[in-house]
Amino acid sequence: MYSLHFTAESASNGMVERDFTVGGVPGIPGVPGVLWSPASDAADHAPLILMAHGGGNHKKHPAMSGRAQRLVAGCGFHVAVLDAPGHGDRPRTAHDDAEIAELFRARAAGEPEGPIVVRYNDHLAELAVPEYRAALDALQELPEIGTDGPVGFWGINMGTAIGIPFVAVEPRITAVVFGQHWPDTLAEKARQITIPIEFDLQWDDEHISREAGLALFDAFASKEKSLHVNSGKHKELPRFEADSAVRFFARHFGRPVVSPA
Repeated sequence: MYSLHFTAESASNGMVERDFTVGGVPGIPGVPGVLWSPASDAADHAPLILMAHGGGNHKKHPAMSGRAQRLVAGCGFHVAVLDAPGHGDRPRTAHDDAEIAELFRARAAGEPEGPIVVRYNDHLAELAVPEYRAALDALQELPEIGTDGPVGFWGINMGTAIGIPFVAVEPRITAVVFGQHWPDTLAEKARQITIPIEFDLQWDDEHISREAGLALFDAFASKEKSLHVNSGKHKELPRFEADSAVRFFARHFGRPVVSPA
């Protein structure tokens, strides 16, 4: 069993933020993460939502903290995110540097970024999946979370690249929100996923073609899956999709949604 160590704590707007590390041995630091929880004791044994951030971002990126605020304040959920390998507070390896340099080279030359992103994200997922499983083990040992509550997963872009292989092997996850990735290395794993899913796709994505996005959505074996398509480019996913995701988790986990004051 991997141990979880809290390293910092703060509170604001009814939400407690706790930095932590999970795992690690002498000389090798644990994986850094953050856990957001309601300040009220009423959150005991509330559902847990694991999230994964996008490429080039980190666990406390505004997209992560903003979604966490909606989930915590709106539904009383616990929310946790890990820094992906080579991101946030984790050091880059020579492999990370080489892949990022190749991505920037292709971007400057006007070449397709997809093959590089798919390859690199697949590598990161191989490292991150066991880390997320270890973090889930450790988080469920906390008395305020426990092992008897439902667990969801929310990841877009690189978060989908990590989330699909994670959810494919993790039976504790019972509802997911994914979107905006290529099917190349993920479709086979998506066929192993049968739980409810909400999937986001940008119709005018300059990197991921409509056909590629639809192929990944089609690959999921879930009987209940919803496709949310919006006009706009890759980075123009409407903010209201975050509210839709909150309602999705609330519906499947039997929680009311409290509108912001």
